[in-house]
Amino acid sequence: MRKSHSTDDPQKHEMNKRRHHTLRINLFFFCTFFLFSVLIVRLAILQFVEGKQLKAEEALTTKRDTPIAPIRGNIFDRDGYPIAFTSSTQSLYFRMETDQKKDDVIALAYKLEALFKQYGDANAKTVLTAADILKEMDVGYDLEKKTTTPPSYSFVPRRLKSGLSQKEIAYILENRDELKWLEVMEESIRNYDTDNLAVQLIGYMRPFSRAREPKNGLDFYKNKDNTAGYLDTEDVGYDGIELMYQEDLRGKSGMKTYPVNASQKIIGKVSIEPPKKGNNLFLTINKDVQQVAEQAILDQLVYAKSSTARATHYGYAPNARAGYAVAMEVDTGRVVAMASMPDYDPNIWSGGISTDDYNRIQPFINNGTITTAYPDYPDNELKNHPTSIVYMGSVVKPLSVLIGLNENLFTVNTTYNDTGEFSYGKDNNAKLTNSDRAAYGLINAADAIWHSSNTFMSAMIGNPLYMRSGSKAVDIWESYMNKFGLGVLTGSGLPREFAGISEFKTNTKETLQSRMVYASWGQNEKYTTLQLAQYATTLANKGKKLKPLLVDKIETYDFKPVKQMEPEVMEETTFPQSYWDSIQRGMLKVNVQGFEGFPYSVARKTGTSTQSVGGKMIDNAVFIAYAPAEKPKLAIAVVVPEGGFGAWNAAPIARKIFDAYDQQYGLDGVPKGNPADKAAP
Repeated sequence: MRKSHSTDDPQKHEMNKRRHHTLRINLFFFCTFFLFSVLIVRLAILQFVEGKQLKAEEALTTKRDTPIAPIRGNIFDRDGYPIAFTSSTQSLYFRMETDQKKDDVIALAYKLEALFKQYGDANAKTVLTAADILKEMDVGYDLEKKTTTPPSYSFVPRRLKSGLSQKEIAYILENRDELKWLEVMEESIRNYDTDNLAVQLIGYMRPFSRAREPKNGLDFYKNKDNTAGYLDTEDVGYDGIELMYQEDLRGKSGMKTYPVNASQKIIGKVSIEPPKKGNNLFLTINKDVQQVAEQAILDQLVYAKSSTARATHYGYAPNARAGYAVAMEVDTGRVVAMASMPDYDPNIWSGGISTDDYNRIQPFINNGTITTAYPDYPDNELKNHPTSIVYMGSVVKPLSVLIGLNENLFTVNTTYNDTGEFSYGKDNNAKLTNSDRAAYGLINAADAIWHSSNTFMSAMIGNPLYMRSGSKAVDIWESYMNKFGLGVLTGSGLPREFAGISEFKTNTKETLQSRMVYASWGQNEKYTTLQLAQYATTLANKGKKLKPLLVDKIETYDFKPVKQMEPEVMEETTFPQSYWDSIQRGMLKVNVQGFEGFPYSVARKTGTSTQSVGGKMIDNAVFIAYAPAEKPKLAIAVVVPEGGFGAWNAAPIARKIFDAYDQQYGLDGVPKGNPADKAAP
């Protein structure tokens, strides 16, 4: 039997394998060659054919920067009580992107409507509808009118809702895939103490767009624009500490950068540089002393209209409706109280203020201790009442005596026979009298301060200074005023601070001699309450004028030290000790109301400044004091327009402020605490 021959020849099989492998290799190289050829051709087309077009398109792709407003720093009193503070809120923003379809955006609006209804604050005044949400998106879709218009702008995210609830935030974050194009961002809201503490000192905020208006805006903001990081919708300081320390409180803007194409559509990922939070301020004022000062003014205004005051005659002041007080530490210059009354609720500015509310508070928006403010009278009656800036009255007399002594017009022992009248001018045809035409007989400089003698000041200082120096007497007089903080800015740095008014140049009806005579007893210059407080402090410091400090220290938002403010001597003038002794001896004997039982010696001076307003003569109550006299710790100035006599309607306010300071810090350096706390078991 013949053996079968196998068809699988090994040699032949190996040759077939090599042939197939060579074919695959050739096919691979051919494909590779073909792909590289296509790539080279495409690159050539891009470079030589489409290059210019692509470069033009590339040039149209830009980046848009959108500032992120920082969290504003807080304002505390010197012991850490929050006066103006920032509360965080979470806001929902919608961003536009290139792949958004109309139906998808509308569907998103309806989803958000349902979300807000289900998880939003149940006490909210309004609930956003889908139509409302689409309007805020500003994509050009109007559900109510069934119209489509181009969006106002493309690259800036739209804020849809502020004050998101925790449930809303949680739902949005858990459903990112479903709720596209949304961002939850932290923002800040400014809140103020509900007790309306130091309202005019703290100031208020308004939108940046309003603050930089060419006509009605503030110079501070007119040179700033959005490139400086400000947003038109951002609230900025508009007055007081809020404006004075705007840059410290604001912090530094963050930035969102959006790549956009020629159509201003976002075409890439958003990069974010977070903002830097603002610094915290710790003021020099103390909450408790400030509240006592404010309430003391209000209580005194009530008393001035009461039947009890009417029975005393001297304390009755039915038209008194405003009052101002400043308390300043003698050794540091720190202002522990600055009260401008009436005041108002500063939270009224939040979210925009109505015209009615603005008109209601407009007369006393300003800080009356540093500039012009009006009492709470209807607009048509304001012209019949004085502003916060009144003649300083007899409180000038300690300085007037010091000027007379230092100019060698008399000595501390020189006596003057006060008959209650003084005549001067050509043929002695000008005459003036003391209050109630009182005659004090033989008096020296200290007695003149004690009795508040107008005739001594006129006969021994005002008139002889003019007779000796002529028109130069004005320069001499004003130079002394300036050394004590009168007629010049105090250096506090507060916006809108007023330097006062001198009538040497403005009053053309009176002769220069007459003006000099009237100036010697306080009827020629009008100064602010802060100026009077700085003046009283300079008297207490025997010629050392301190800068009024309103901020004690600055810290970061996280309470890390940034800057500690230190006392600053602005000017120091030396006078013989005997002059100071004479002045203080007179001030210690001045008669006032409200200081019965006060455990410290008080150097004080009352004033009743008289001026013509609305065709009638009115009296303003003015008062300065410092205590303890032998080692001064606190100086106070009080002004009550139309308050009558300073001894009756200004001095009692100062007494309550002294008591409050004594409880908190101690006029002798030992805090006394609250008597009610001591009585508690």
